[in-house]
Amino acid sequence: MYEYSVYWIIEDVARHYFHKSDILYRFLKDYQDNRDRIDLAAQFAYITKNIPQKNLIPHMKQYYRDKGFIKINRSLIEIYKDGEYISLHMNEKHLKFRCKTLQVAEGILFPMLRQFQPILFITGNDIDKYGWISPVSKLSEYQREQVLYS
Repeated sequence: MYEYSVYWIIEDVARHYFHKSDILYRFLKDYQDNRDRIDLAAQFAYITKNIPQKNLIPHMKQYYRDKGFIKINRSLIEIYKDGEYISLHMNEKHLKFRCKTLQVAEGILFPMLRQFQPILFITGNDIDKYGWISPVSKLSEYQREQVLYS
């Protein structure tokens, strides 16, 4: 099984870095490897939003009521659908999930997350894959501003 992380990115950063996903990915990996760096921690805190468990868990229960089975034990959530399984760990600033392939996540997890919040960025923790869960085309046009990380 592979492990992935899901981050809720603020809209301004999502608009600016939608077509520069590699920069955002490198930043998130750098932060994960160097959590003690104050500059990276401050940027990470700024560009990510907290994942509101009190809103996400009821959304998940509603979504999976007729589409699968969900088992919740505090911050650990297990999702079963069509013979497939995903384990999901909820943290303050990100979600971690494990699955066999991204196709499994696309069939089980991503549609529910897209309904909840479309501005989510996914990174592989043990595999070099990353990207947005949804196109950011719905967002308004943006003005050029500062570079987050390069």
